[in-house]
Amino acid sequence: MLVLNRFLVPPDTHDGFLDRAHAALTALAACHGYLSGRLTRALEDTETWILVTEWESVGAYRRALGNFDVKVHATPLLALSIDEPSAFETLASAGPGEPVEVAASDRAAEPWH
Repeated sequence: MLVLNRFLVPPDTHDGFLDRAHAALTALAACHGYLSGRLTRALEDTETWILVTEWESVGAYRRALGNFDVKVHATPLLALSIDEPSAFETLASAGPGEPVEVAASDRAAEPWH
C-alpha cells in the first residue's frame, strides 16, 4: 500500500516544514508494517512536496495512525496536506527486468465489477 501526502510549502517556511516532516517520517518508520518512506519535492515547483510511505497492508497503516508518536509527530503534519485521496493499493508491480505481477484488491467489493 502506498500513501502519498502532498503539501504546498511556501519557501520561507521550508526549514520548519523539513523539521516536522523528518520527525513525522521517523515516527512512521518505527511502526510495524512500515516498508519505506521518503520526502520528495517537485523539480518544477519547489513549493510542492510529497511525503511517500509504503506499508505492507491497509491495516498496518491504519494501526500506525493510532501510535502515540505518530499522533504527536505525524498527524499534525498530515492534517496540513492537500485534501485529496492519499492511500493507494498496489494492483500491479514489476521489478527491473521482471514481468508484471498482478495483485488482488484488499477492498471488500469492487464497484466496477
